[in-house]
Amino acid sequence: MTENQEATLDFIGAYQEKHGVPPSARAIQKHFRYGSHTSIVRQLHALADAGHVEQLANGSWGLKSRQVQLHFEVSVYGDIPAGLPAMREQEPLEKVRVDPQMFGVRNARPDHFWALRVKGDSMVNAAILDGDLVLMVRRDPRPGDIIAALVDETEVTLKRLVREGRRLILRAANPRFPDLRPRKIEAQGVMVGVIRRA
Repeated sequence: MTENQEATLDFIGAYQEKHGVPPSARAIQKHFRYGSHTSIVRQLHALADAGHVEQLANGSWGLKSRQVQLHFEVSVYGDIPAGLPAMREQEPLEKVRVDPQMFGVRNARPDHFWALRVKGDSMVNAAILDGDLVLMVRRDPRPGDIIAALVDETEVTLKRLVREGRRLILRAANPRFPDLRPRKIEAQGVMVGVIRRA
């Protein structure tokens, strides 16, 4: 792929993400200030032959569906202890752009999909390290899920939900931390993925 083709492909993707529809050949020509309409059409046909784009019925050129990633900004809230539970007021600290489908989340809504920053090492054997971002969804948890748990209505922690007989408990993924057997567990979210920052 030439540099011009790569730039065109990037523009088509950004345009689709911003406007919800792919650009026309004229819009691409205008963006790159090509004097000739023929040169941009030739480039688009080369990208189509390589399987990157396709011409739609209305004449616009869009990314092939397998190339489209539905990125949107996810709020990152304050630290969640991966250690002993702690009192936390959650305030959004930043935003990160993610593709929910990469984490198996379909039809994600921003208020049902968010991230928390991990503090502590109680989940290291589940490959969740201090400083990682854990991506959460709002749904009913099942035993085996890693959840952001509100413990006894006051404290928040990140642990695996485990059924022990008739009772649900919270278990760390680090043998140094004991199981938690609170009177009440409320799942604030279920973990669907981890983002590690270098």
